[in-house]
Amino acid sequence: MQSSLGGEDQAVQYQLPIGDNLLPMNENIGRTIRLKYQDEINCIACGRKTSKSFGQGHCFPCFRSLASCDMCIMKPETCHYAEGTCRQPEWGDENCFIPHYVYLANSSGIKVGITRGTQVPTRWIDQGAAQALPVFKVANRRQSGLLEVVLKQHVSDRTDWRKMLKADAEPMDLRSIRDRLLDDCTLQIAEIKNEHGEGDIEAVDEAVVEIKFPVSEYPKKIKSLNLDKQPEIDGQLMGIKGQYLILDTGVLNIRKFSGYNIQVDFI
Repeated sequence: MQSSLGGEDQAVQYQLPIGDNLLPMNENIGRTIRLKYQDEINCIACGRKTSKSFGQGHCFPCFRSLASCDMCIMKPETCHYAEGTCRQPEWGDENCFIPHYVYLANSSGIKVGITRGTQVPTRWIDQGAAQALPVFKVANRRQSGLLEVVLKQHVSDRTDWRKMLKADAEPMDLRSIRDRLLDDCTLQIAEIKNEHGEGDIEAVDEAVVEIKFPVSEYPKKIKSLNLDKQPEIDGQLMGIKGQYLILDTGVLNIRKFSGYNIQVDFI
């Protein structure tokens, strides 16, 4: 789903891509939604039909060949561009060698993460974060990954999606948590700066971003819905958080089914 922060209350506005159209979702919360999988998947990279989705919407050849599907996207500290083995060096130039942020977020509790500057605040919305705070701005993705490795020795780098979908996160003092982390990691951060240059790694002092999600009621129990196992899903749309539709019949991770041909109706 496409998302944006709208208005002074920082509420997330969602639109669901259906073919060439964008379906506004917020206005339909409270209505019954029906999703029908049409038994067709098109690769989100090349468009070809595929019988199975790899890496959230890719055909197998694209999954094997595209730099955006490489393991270093999940573990940026393992970037191998300098070794001359990047799958698509031009893609790396455009997407990895641009400013990135290392941040703290509060979704199911405190976590550390990284994102391209162009993905702020989308990355935080996709993770269901109620609060987010940039900590470092760096010159490239590998540098952000090295800093994340240091910080995740003290805080998690994962979101508990089940906990995230059960309630609003309790507010945290992210600035105080940041200050304690920087104190705890002073020597390791200094080593990274010495290796890569002070100018490439900048500590930032920005305001905490508060995010509100359009949820009328959270589920007491989490039941995960799957279009591969249940090609027709319906239920009352209770809300949207991260990339999940929250129905009274279960929760559906929309991103997992990128590239699927789905008919969507509101009743």
